[in-house]
Amino acid sequence: MRIISGKYGRRRFDVPTSFKARPTTDFAKENLFNVIGNLLDWDGLDALDLFAGTGSISFELLSRGCRKVVAVEKEGLHASFISKVASELKTEDLALIRGDVFRYLQSAPKERFDFIFADPPYQLKELSGIPPLILERNLLRNGGIFVMEHPKGYDFSSLPYFNQRRIYGSVNFSIFSKH
Repeated sequence: MRIISGKYGRRRFDVPTSFKARPTTDFAKENLFNVIGNLLDWDGLDALDLFAGTGSISFELLSRGCRKVVAVEKEGLHASFISKVASELKTEDLALIRGDVFRYLQSAPKERFDFIFADPPYQLKELSGIPPLILERNLLRNGGIFVMEHPKGYDFSSLPYFNQRRIYGSVNFSIFSKH
């Protein structure tokens, strides 16, 4: 796993080979952050990383200046890796929640975020329900951006706040902006 830019830029962390996570590719991540960087100024933002996996997106957000990142990850091995990397980076700006994303979304406090990223397992049967749930729960602040990573067979363009779809190889991002 590589952090691309910012204060932790070019740092690398070896992801255990036993991981089940499918991390966002560096190519897709770099392109996505270029697109979103034209829509948001990362400095001081609060972000939510759902299905955090390796924590790659969380650490990229912190590296680029986010004030706080809440990372939600159910798998114990993945959560331990995220915690280990946060410790190595000496950051206290990451709030790691080891638990189910759907339970978190249903019981989340009235906290709002400037940026939300969701990268669920592609085979997850509830995948299509994630964007409506996030939008209905009103977790996104006005002016905020929500990005959903998903396989090509999904189309979220009819949902409120849908802005654009970006495709990088086999990675698809649906981008929602609340303005």
